[in-house]
Amino acid sequence: MKLAEALILRADRQKRIEQLKNRLELSAKIQEGERPPEDPDDLLRELEQVSNQLLELIKKINRTNVATRFEEGSTLSDALATRDVIILKRGAYSDLAQAAYVVQNRYSKSEVKFFSTVNVAEIQKIVDELSREHRELDSKIQAANWNVDLIE
Repeated sequence: MKLAEALILRADRQKRIEQLKNRLELSAKIQEGERPPEDPDDLLRELEQVSNQLLELIKKINRTNVATRFEEGSTLSDALATRDVIILKRGAYSDLAQAAYVVQNRYSKSEVKFFSTVNVAEIQKIVDELSREHRELDSKIQAANWNVDLIE
C-alpha cells in the first residue's frame, strides 16, 4: 500500500469515529419505555474496532514518514513539520494584515482616527511568499506520498 492510500484510510477512519461518536450520543439516553435508535453496545464495539485500526494506521504512517528521505538529507517527517510551521506563519501574517487594514468611517473630527502600525502591503507580500512556499512544498509531499510504500 502506498503512503497516500494509508493517509486516505486514516481520514476515513477519523470520519467514521466522529460519526460513531454522534450516533452514540443520540443513543445515550431515551425516555422511559422507548428504545434507542441503535444499540449502544454495538456502536461501542465498532468504535473500539475502528479506533484500533486508526491507531495501527497512524503508527505505520509515522514510521514511514520518519524513515522516508525527502530532499537535502531531510525526512518526510521534517517536510511535514516545515509545512505545518509555514501554515502557522502564513495565518499569523494574514491575520496581522487584516487587523492592520484601516478603514476610516469618521463622521466628525471629534471621532478617533486609526493608523496602521505595520506596512500592510509588505505584510501581504510575506503572506503571498509563504503561500507559494506552502504550495510548492505540499506538491512535493503529495508526490512523495504516492511514490512511497507504507512501512508495515
